Amino acid sequence: MPKQEKGKSHSTRPVSKRPSSWCKYKPEEVEAIIIKLAKEGHPPHEIGTILRDQHSIPLTKPIIGKTITKILKEADLAPSMPEDFEILLKKAASLRVHLEKNKKDLHNKRALQLIEAKIHKLSRYYKDKGALSPDWKYDTAKMTM
Repeated sequence: MPKQEKGKSHSTRPVSKRPSSWCKYKPEEVEAIIIKLAKEGHPPHEIGTILRDQHSIPLTKPIIGKTITKILKEADLAPSMPEDFEILLKKAASLRVHLEKNKKDLHNKRALQLIEAKIHKLSRYYKDKGALSPDWKYDTAKMTM
């Protein structure tokens, strides 16, 4: 797979595993905010961004002891498919639509091949982990937008 250096901020996570001293939220409050945001329809990555930007909560794990997705699973609000996998599927579907209109676009044809390779690799991982059903199969005909 190609190296992804462009566009990365190279930011680092906090060193300490303890909650930040300036974060004044209690674990119950943070959990309530996460559940409220999930009920509004925000995916887990957006919830993390909202917590960081609007509520100044850098990480949930030091405060609560659980990740956002684990909290959503306990509240039965977790997405049916892992989020990174779902984003890859949407990206492949939109590229496929683009390639139907622009048949000679060789750069995006190669990009689609790389994305589909990532999909196959991730599907094997998630099948082993149990996040996807063992009989799940990537079908390009079904995966259109």
